[in-house]
Amino acid sequence: MMWFLFCVAALIGGYFIYGAFVEKVFGINENRKTPAHTMQDGVDFVPMSTPKVYLVQLLNIAGVGPIFGPIMGALYGPAALLWIVLGCIFAGAVHDYFSGMLSVRNNGASVPTLTGRYLGNGARHFMNVFAIILLLLVGVVFVSAPAGMITNLVNEQTSFEMSKVSMVVLIFAYYIIATIVPVDKIIGRFYPFFGALLVFMSVGLMAAVAFSSEHTVMGGFAISDMFSNMNPNNLPLWPALFITIACGAISGFHATQSPLMARCMENEKNGRFVFYGAMIGEGIIAIIWCTLALSFFGSVEGLQEAVKAGGPGNVVYSASFGLLGVFGGILAFLGVVILPITSGDTAFRSSRLILAEYFNVEQKTLPKRLLMAIPLFVVGGILTQVDFGIIWRYFGFANQSTATIMLWTAAAYLLRHNKLHWIATVPAMFMTTVCISFIMSSAKLGFGLPITISTIIGVVSAVGAAAYVITVSKGKGETDLLDEDDPKAPAKTA
Repeated sequence: MMWFLFCVAALIGGYFIYGAFVEKVFGINENRKTPAHTMQDGVDFVPMSTPKVYLVQLLNIAGVGPIFGPIMGALYGPAALLWIVLGCIFAGAVHDYFSGMLSVRNNGASVPTLTGRYLGNGARHFMNVFAIILLLLVGVVFVSAPAGMITNLVNEQTSFEMSKVSMVVLIFAYYIIATIVPVDKIIGRFYPFFGALLVFMSVGLMAAVAFSSEHTVMGGFAISDMFSNMNPNNLPLWPALFITIACGAISGFHATQSPLMARCMENEKNGRFVFYGAMIGEGIIAIIWCTLALSFFGSVEGLQEAVKAGGPGNVVYSASFGLLGVFGGILAFLGVVILPITSGDTAFRSSRLILAEYFNVEQKTLPKRLLMAIPLFVVGGILTQVDFGIIWRYFGFANQSTATIMLWTAAAYLLRHNKLHWIATVPAMFMTTVCISFIMSSAKLGFGLPITISTIIGVVSAVGAAAYVITVSKGKGETDLLDEDDPKAPAKTA
């Protein structure tokens, strides 16, 4: 239990200490009007209260990633907890803060526009394609996963037989509606309640295992296990763990979601709570599910058997009903199911806005919103027919690669303003090494090279990327930038 409490305390401490430091480096301007006021359109730019924006941001970024990822990461043992804590504080929350605040400073711009401004038009075009692919993968993952979980719940707990296909159709129908209606009609109205339910049920499950007479929190593990690889299949910890646990530690998907709330946040002073704080909240959820996976089944071998029996969804089902009974289990299970659904619709919403930005199509009128949205849902519907395991593998790599690019964007911004860029450069170098090493060593997705050679290539790539960004960004200088402290200054793409 002390491990769990230490991890949670570290995350909370990270928010108050490192989060405040990151905010100071960025330099907020409380007097600068945010896009929610300067570009208010009643559809995507709508001022909302800070608690509401925080809870919506939390639900937007917290899909199945901070649950399924930590469950699969728990197969490596308690080392997964260490990555969640360190990754969340020094990489993920920094990534989310800058993806949100740079959007605020650039009239609510999406991540490809931000990348283009600070890394150049070539990066912008690349990021447009990459972000759309990632969001489509997210949308498909967040249709397939909840559809399977709901179907399993209905078929197990009732006499009614439901097919997964019918549930996929229902979720897609909801996504279409949520993607095109004004942000405050569904997302702003209901998601804060769902966010509160998510937090309540996660804490409830943790309390249940803590006071259970049948289970001991992390009882079968020693302190030394925190620094060892316990994977029962002898899978290498490096770099797979850092791809497997994405959303609970750092996730590029969040860079596509933060601009949604950057368009609704009322003051820059709320940025640390909304963006950095929501990532810390997701990190705590990830810690809870990683701890539950290691505690409920007693060992990584027991967890592996549960995963083999039905994937991470089966782990969620078994833990929820095993700890809280039928009624509590249904509530907890539904609390988990809400996560991917509330992230899936915002994934498609972000895709619509990115396409609209790229093709310069206004989104105030319904026909124009449908023009951008319908092709996305057609492609997403086709992708649901692809094997979920294949989609998830590509999602993990695309997700972390997007996060890496966003961190380099943040580093470029800080360099141009002569600010402490290392808070973004160091995690960007680490994630570059992770992504390159993974794709070089992976036999299924990449080149299948030995891990030593792959890691060397990853390190060299990270150093090269740092040298390039530092050289190019410092060469730009302040004179090439808008005065971003001027509330009336328009955004400009590099």
